[in-house]
Amino acid sequence: MQLFVKDLTVIDSSYLCPNRGVVGQSWIVDVVLHGQLDQHSMVLDFGQVKKRLKAIIDEEVDHKLLVPSQHPATTVTAGDHDMQWLDFAGDSGGIHLYCPQQGLALLPTERICARSVTDYLGAIIQRYLPANVVKIELTLREEEIPSAYYHYTHGLKKHDGNCQRIAHGHRSMIEVWHAGMRNDLLERRWAERWQDIYLGSIEDRVGIEQLHRSPQALAISDETHYGFSYVSGQGLFELAIPRNAVELIDTDTTVECLAEYMLRETHKWPEVTGEVSIFAYEGVGKGAIAHG
Repeated sequence: MQLFVKDLTVIDSSYLCPNRGVVGQSWIVDVVLHGQLDQHSMVLDFGQVKKRLKAIIDEEVDHKLLVPSQHPATTVTAGDHDMQWLDFAGDSGGIHLYCPQQGLALLPTERICARSVTDYLGAIIQRYLPANVVKIELTLREEEIPSAYYHYTHGLKKHDGNCQRIAHGHRSMIEVWHAGMRNDLLERRWAERWQDIYLGSIEDRVGIEQLHRSPQALAISDETHYGFSYVSGQGLFELAIPRNAVELIDTDTTVECLAEYMLRETHKWPEVTGEVSIFAYEGVGKGAIAHG
């Protein structure tokens, strides 16, 4: 017997890629459970599937930075009080973090992709399933977006939940309406501008020398990297990232603030006159609208 749940949850996280740097991603999760009927004539109660499996996925990978721990570019060093240094020697420059362990997911793989994340989660979830469930199939899939989209990473220090982690992200579509019509050209311009971008708040920016740097990060400087640091409910989060992978934002990077920022920036383009509406998405099926 097979039990399935479509759209169980959405994983909003970022991952490290040697070629692309830090990449925001959103995966929709589908699940199929294989097993025998239990004493209640069920493979597993749907309420338990949704509650138990979603909790494990959220705990393990959601709103975290997914790290290919077996890639030669990766170095992870334990710090004091559950802190970790992460150094990643990407093609476009090193990425360096100092943060609580809960901000990172160290996957035993050389490459982060839907398959490697699926294997990682499947092995963990199987340990928590009842004996009558003999197999679990997870599918991680991207939202089908027929128009422009981008991958962005950020952190929200004022957030009470896991969004406060300094390097989590989203794969998001964008809608731009100009003069009463949806404008593909303006959407594609934003998609190109924010492809694999880190959106950092100016108020969180600090000099590189102010960061807690590992030995691998001592050679970087303000000329090559932006530094960000803040303290939130989960602890101290610090990031050094190549300047060409960053757009500095003069507000927080909540989706509401990003929609307003995009509206102001769009009005700076000379071909844009009159009313503009920005539908800024944060991952799948949610976001904010700014008009003006």
